Amino acid sequence: MLIFEVLGLIFLIPKSVADSVGKQFEIISLVLLRDAFKEFGHYLEEVNWELEFVMELLPIVSDAFGAILIFFITGVFYRVQKHARITQSQEEQKRFTAIKKILSLYLGLSFLFLGVYDVILAYQVHEIVYSIELFYTLLIFTDVFILLFSLRYTTKYFNLFRYSSFALATIFLRLTLSAPAYYNVILAIIAGLMVLGVSYIYNRLLSKQVIED
Repeated sequence: MLIFEVLGLIFLIPKSVADSVGKQFEIISLVLLRDAFKEFGHYLEEVNWELEFVMELLPIVSDAFGAILIFFITGVFYRVQKHARITQSQEEQKRFTAIKKILSLYLGLSFLFLGVYDVILAYQVHEIVYSIELFYTLLIFTDVFILLFSLRYTTKYFNLFRYSSFALATIFLRLTLSAPAYYNVILAIIAGLMVLGVSYIYNRLLSKQVIED
């Protein structure tokens, strides 16, 4: 499921940066669920419901409910999105889309390389290790590049702030992948609430601009 979600994220970048951000939150919610399932696998045998065992369950419950909250935030994020082109002509839009396609190709090749690397590493050490953290690091650079390239087409403050917030959200999500229990959920929720808040303000500014025009 994670592989298909990552591929969906890569293909979404040329179409919509905002939707690709939503896809990132989908991936994080699945990662949290995966971590919860993985830990529950250690308790399939008969357990002793003492305080020590209950305390061990708390990080698992945190990951599970964190995944549900991110699932909810992602759904709201998709519903509130209003897409507006930052380019002034069809020709500029084609150029901007072409650049995002190149970035998408770069991410696709990187994801393929990381997949091959994970398979080779798993064969050598007999343990499955996922490079999702490194992939999110590449996403950060991609988001920053899109932000910088967008300056060619717009210098409007609210457009730049929106793209910057998306890049910052990716950084928070990257930290989520390496953060310990509880902190990973807190970081993911902060990132989700941040993009929701920015989206709401951006929509209000966009509506006001349409009325004035």
